[in-house]
Amino acid sequence: MDIIHLLPDSVANQIAAGEVIQRPASCLKELVENSLDAKAKRIQVIVRDAGRTLLQVIDDGIGMSEMDARLAFERHATSKIREAQDLFSLRTMGFRGEALASICAVAQVEMTTRRAEDETGTLIEIQGSEVVRQEVCACPVGTNIKVSNLFFNVPVRRKFLKTDQTELRNLLTEFYHIVLVYPKVSFTFVHNDEILLELPAGTEKQRIEAVFGNPKRNVYTSAFVDVATDTDLVSIHGFVVKPENATRKAEQYFFVNGRYMRHPYFQKAVLTAYSGMLANDYQPSFFLYFTINPEAIDVNIHPTKTEIKFADEQTIFQILMAAVREALGKFTLAPTIDFDTSGQIDIPVLHDQPVVQPQVTVDHSYNPFKKRDTVIYPDRQPAPRHWETLYEGLQKTERLTDRIPAEPEEPLLHAADLESCALWQYGGKYILVPTQQGLVLVNQHRAHVAILHARFIDQIRLTQGAMQQLLFPEVLSLSPEDMVLLEQIADDLRTIGFDIEQLSPDSYSIQGVPAQLINQSPIPILQHILSQVRERGADTPTEWREQIARTMAESAAIPYGKTLTETEMRDMMQRLIALPQYRRTPEGKIILSLLSDDEISKRF
Repeated sequence: MDIIHLLPDSVANQIAAGEVIQRPASCLKELVENSLDAKAKRIQVIVRDAGRTLLQVIDDGIGMSEMDARLAFERHATSKIREAQDLFSLRTMGFRGEALASICAVAQVEMTTRRAEDETGTLIEIQGSEVVRQEVCACPVGTNIKVSNLFFNVPVRRKFLKTDQTELRNLLTEFYHIVLVYPKVSFTFVHNDEILLELPAGTEKQRIEAVFGNPKRNVYTSAFVDVATDTDLVSIHGFVVKPENATRKAEQYFFVNGRYMRHPYFQKAVLTAYSGMLANDYQPSFFLYFTINPEAIDVNIHPTKTEIKFADEQTIFQILMAAVREALGKFTLAPTIDFDTSGQIDIPVLHDQPVVQPQVTVDHSYNPFKKRDTVIYPDRQPAPRHWETLYEGLQKTERLTDRIPAEPEEPLLHAADLESCALWQYGGKYILVPTQQGLVLVNQHRAHVAILHARFIDQIRLTQGAMQQLLFPEVLSLSPEDMVLLEQIADDLRTIGFDIEQLSPDSYSIQGVPAQLINQSPIPILQHILSQVRERGADTPTEWREQIARTMAESAAIPYGKTLTETEMRDMMQRLIALPQYRRTPEGKIILSLLSDDEISKRF
């Protein structure tokens, strides 16, 4: 009996949707990109329940005819390409013709569309790849597409969606990838009938300011310098942050031919240009736009189209690094004036001195993978010879934790040691505890961090945090993305002692703080908590509670240089050794170390 058969189109589309439509953010990306390809100048995104219930995109583009509206939902139906060769001259966002077919395979879709030359429009309704209704309707020029109940017929996929706050953050992130590269298009983002973002048309710098800036703080883009270079291979323009304005949370964006991309190799070029200018753990923010011949890149690598292959990456690496260095060098010698935010300034014209266009010299023979005296990745080491023999007889895969020496079974400190000996403080940083094995050195700040971390975890778990009311409430202003994130963790913050209430769509009022933070400003602490939750991808309550406890412990712990009495030191040591794990902080840093009697004797 024959066992091979063709899958129905509806099943094939559901399988394809698994790659193209992974979550509501994927759906938003495809729909908004279609609007941009339709030459829309105004795009409105309406979301309900983070895209689970409704994801609607309204544009004023060219619209579609009745026949095109029906064909648009067929698999591999597209107006962008006609043959395989067209893939190497793409100037549109979409081209495969898979998105709409994938969306209607796993959702209930309703679309109305009309062209300017038509008196009436077309309404089409599809559920699970089946056309339910198609009729003539009255509608404005453009396209209005509603995607309801995403994954309604694939309950397994729907079950694996994250919380509404997490999915909304993903929607905003995908939205940023698009709006930052199309500043001349106005966008509106509405969630649950609340406008989160309203972006008028403008310049690239104005769009960056509208997305990441805050009118109650300093101008965000004033910390950036312009980058501009033009070569036969590629043109690069954009903005990089001044070295002194680098932060631990950096906004890093690459765009090529109007499309967002991820490119670690080019990111390395930017970081190399900042070599020697940044403090440890600090990253530069940048927004860099590439314009290149479509034949020199390949965007058809992954369904998300964010991984792009360049024909001559090594040369572009040099051009990018030189352009960023030149921009930073100009800023160091003569800081520029931000004309986008300043008033009108009369600039004298120097007729006697011609303006010289900066040039970037490119060495086409350069190859960072062959030239040994140039180190692009300094942390990479060459593979040892005969490396295969290194793993002979290895019974299990080595893990990172296997490299950390196991703690000795006998603890370094006992309660009896603390009762029968004197304690000393050295350098305002270490507590010295004599024991039978030798001298134990304890980092007092890290010890206090471990103690407070355990306390805060218990307070969140038992909802027993102590709050101290502020005499004058403080206002915390946040971006839309951070507002969503704070809403997600607000209950746990209240549990630990924060008294916060939403004041406006972009701010919270802080009326009380945990008792341990009464002498500190709560705003930087809350901002640091949000950045840690965001950067570490904490999506579950357990993960973000851990980040809250860590940040709170770091903020409330005694600082280095604080003088402690012997009673305070003894109390801290007793609380430390009562912890199940007291040798390291929650982040794995060593708290105490033993200087044995033998080591001391060898010094004499």
